[in-house]
Amino acid sequence: MTTVTKTVKFDAAHILTNHQGLCKNLHGHTYRIDVSVSLPTDPSEGNDMVIDFKDLKAIATETICRRFDHAFIYSTRSEGEREIAEVVEKHGMRTVSLPFRSTAENLARHFFDSLAPKVPGLAAVKVWETADSSAEYRP
Repeated sequence: MTTVTKTVKFDAAHILTNHQGLCKNLHGHTYRIDVSVSLPTDPSEGNDMVIDFKDLKAIATETICRRFDHAFIYSTRSEGEREIAEVVEKHGMRTVSLPFRSTAENLARHFFDSLAPKVPGLAAVKVWETADSSAEYRP
């Protein structure tokens, strides 16, 4: 089994409602998303590539970055986040609504589920909120 990983990035803002730390405040990240694909390869059978990196980048960019880049990500379950999103939208700015809190853990699972139908052999999605803090989802 061979695994390849492609990284894409986007900038976004969010809030973690009901969190007791500083992340309960509106803040932003330059999110780094690592998309890993694992498939068997055998050069003797003419199968020496898991997926073209260009193709994987295009799929990840279209599926994740185009929607989330420079948006306010909010949970539809939070009254406060919905109110902020209304103001943001009223002023012509981008939002992305999700039915869950926008933790790195939840985003990793969401991105995996969004990519899985489009990427054969999808093995994992890792979401980096900072240079040293990430969450990875593998089914």
